[in-house]
Amino acid sequence: MMKIIGVTGGIGSGKTTIINYIKEKGFAVYIADDAGKKVMQKPEIIQQINELFNKEVLLEDGFLDRSKIASLVFTDNDKLQQLNNIVHPAVGLDFEEFKKENSNEKVIFKETAVLFESGSYKKCDATILITAPLEIRIQRVMQRDNITKEQVESRIKNQLSDDEKAALATYIVENIDLKQAFKSIDDIITKILIN
Repeated sequence: MMKIIGVTGGIGSGKTTIINYIKEKGFAVYIADDAGKKVMQKPEIIQQINELFNKEVLLEDGFLDRSKIASLVFTDNDKLQQLNNIVHPAVGLDFEEFKKENSNEKVIFKETAVLFESGSYKKCDATILITAPLEIRIQRVMQRDNITKEQVESRIKNQLSDDEKAALATYIVENIDLKQAFKSIDDIITKILIN
């Protein structure tokens, strides 16, 4: 019986580093953000999203202007919800395909920023929350994206707090010291494989 392990963490928590580590260990890893980008290139999805935004989000090459979409939904929760209602079901179908392609795997790790917000954690056998102190997260994102502290803080405000996520998570990995975080991940994987 295949186990689905959800992996998430707020912006700047280092979840990408952790997920890459899991991938390097040879596990099947599904990255929902990459899948979202992929499904947003499908003609029927492009059409639905373009209509949602009054035909104002297409680039000259016929693909979606993702940065324009991001800026439009950033301040409009209603539009964000409508966009998610188009993209999330398509990603869900894509994940079902991924599971079929990896049907011989004992464990699949599914990384998604909105694991708890979307409710998809309910379909997982266990969840791992990657956390780090707020100041560390802010510093990481400022350096990575070359943006101001205020910009990072406004992005963080759009996500559930770590406390809210922790209440729902099976496992919590604090990612301050990478070596220690990797050790925690190894311990969790061992537990998952044994159970």
